[in-house]
Amino acid sequence: MLIDLHTHSYPRSDDSFVTVDELIEGSKEKGLDGICLTDHDSFWSDEDLAALTKKHEFLVIGGSELNTDSGHALVFGLKRYEFGMHKPNVLRSIVDQVGGVIIGAHPYRRRFIIESENNSDYQREDMILKAAGDEFFNICDAIEGLNGRGQSLENQFSIDLANRLGLKVSGGSDVHKLEQIGVAATEFYKRIDSLSDLITEIKLGQFEAVSMN
Repeated sequence: MLIDLHTHSYPRSDDSFVTVDELIEGSKEKGLDGICLTDHDSFWSDEDLAALTKKHEFLVIGGSELNTDSGHALVFGLKRYEFGMHKPNVLRSIVDQVGGVIIGAHPYRRRFIIESENNSDYQREDMILKAAGDEFFNICDAIEGLNGRGQSLENQFSIDLANRLGLKVSGGSDVHKLEQIGVAATEFYKRIDSLSDLITEIKLGQFEAVSMN
């Protein structure tokens, strides 16, 4: 089952140029089975999510992309923003209280510098070691190894980092424009019908990142 775990819609995410209806219909056309709405520091109500699912006859699950002091985190299971979530350890504690999960979004940002196509193995290994020592990843249940807006070298860095940390990798389009819809997703081995199902399968590691290009 293919689900895009990382999407943004306007106006919930003010840097997105895609309405939620365009996002959902475009994802259906790309062959996805569902999407997660992860607008920046914002949460969709259960009522709105149910209405969108019914309107489009398409699975729509709620989440959020939260900005922390150490990086961006895709969170699933929370209903609202609470003071202190910008602190990774506080965020982990709050997510644990509701039985949710956290995925480290586009971990290559500020950690992997593409100076040229020929970065030496030594330079790359040094960047991976530094990233692996970042306490931010201690709060993550998985890492976004395939980000639709990332370059191939950046995504490979994320995958190698995840392997170093022993974490599974997810995929998401990180869509902000129409042409970015459905370029990456996460394949779940079991059927997902709800947020609870999604969280369970992420905790079990029963998924893999998939490129839709």
